[in-house]
Amino acid sequence: MGRVADGSAGLLALALLTACSAGGTAGDEPESVAMAGGAARSAPVSFSPRDKTEGVPTDQPVVVAAHTGKLKGVQVDGGKSGPLPGTLSADGTRWRSTATARPGTAYTVTAVSVDAAGKQSQATSTFTTVKGNKTFDIETITPNKDDTGLTVGIGMPIMITFDKPITDRVAVERNLTVRSSKQVEGAWHWFDSTHVDFRPQKYWPARTKVRVEARLAGVRGGPGMYGKRDVTLNFKIGRAQITKGSTDNHVLIVRRDGKKVRRMPMSAGQGGQWKYYTTSGIHLAMSREPVTVMTSPGIGPGQAGYYQLTVYNTVRISNSGEYVHSAPWSVGSQGSANVSHGCVNISPDNAAWFIKNTLIGDPIIITGSPRKLEPLNGWGHWQENWKQWLRWSSLKAGPTIGL
Repeated sequence: MGRVADGSAGLLALALLTACSAGGTAGDEPESVAMAGGAARSAPVSFSPRDKTEGVPTDQPVVVAAHTGKLKGVQVDGGKSGPLPGTLSADGTRWRSTATARPGTAYTVTAVSVDAAGKQSQATSTFTTVKGNKTFDIETITPNKDDTGLTVGIGMPIMITFDKPITDRVAVERNLTVRSSKQVEGAWHWFDSTHVDFRPQKYWPARTKVRVEARLAGVRGGPGMYGKRDVTLNFKIGRAQITKGSTDNHVLIVRRDGKKVRRMPMSAGQGGQWKYYTTSGIHLAMSREPVTVMTSPGIGPGQAGYYQLTVYNTVRISNSGEYVHSAPWSVGSQGSANVSHGCVNISPDNAAWFIKNTLIGDPIIITGSPRKLEPLNGWGHWQENWKQWLRWSSLKAGPTIGL
């Protein structure tokens, strides 16, 4: 996958955007506040955007301010696009929208205020948002119920793929919120223009509840392109299980919540050719497959070294064809020699136990091989240190929000 430069230019653009807004208003200041003179302040309420403004950016907040009393209620109606929610300040004098508007939509703002004498009045204002030529959507989000289940391992990243390339990464990233019952430091990371992932700085704490809120409806993803919908995902981190093995000592050790629960003799890649080495690094369990048909990489039928083999109880750990799987044919070498084509071979009994006791996202760490797991080979997210991970984040690191 290709990469682009880091998000510094995008952050500058964001700073410029927040320093000025469409329609000649200053920031999100309501119209009559921005105007000079005392006469403007005599109006009960004022609006931003100004009345009858066209081409308002979808991410510009709607602000209503009361000047001669307090706001009793504010409604922002977008017709078929629905209302915009918002919050009222503690003193009741200022209301601000909390969601992104929809493109190409006419909004009517209705504000009811009451003055010090208890007199109630109502004022309205209208504005129209910028037109959008096309939309983008989330194509896939992982973990998901069908492929991984909703209880996952402590190494599990959040992975989002978009159906169109995103050029305004700052706008999209700042509308991706991660909430968790146990706070962690984390960051989003762009692998390319359609693929952004989140991981914590360290593994998730065991038994943490997580919610992903992709509030992308109306968010600008590029010139004339806006988000189609909002997406919410809830999942849970399970127990803390980490499996470690070495191609030198030929043993896998499984620890759960810090306690050793299984010792499994193994046989790794035989080497000789680069493709026959098991990769060293922090792998994640990507899938659990009762039956997998494996074929020789780069070798077709009739060629020397070709094979097609049906294997059972497999746990995938990379995109280059590596699994931890049952291998009754190599039991005699397990624990003493490396004889596989790159997979991690274990006995049928151990493989049956491992597939049953592994969650998608469990770390499986292999050491000793000269071939390193690449960050883009499967879910090799933990192969990048934190500094490397943040290099491809537009907004850098921050704590998750409480759940």
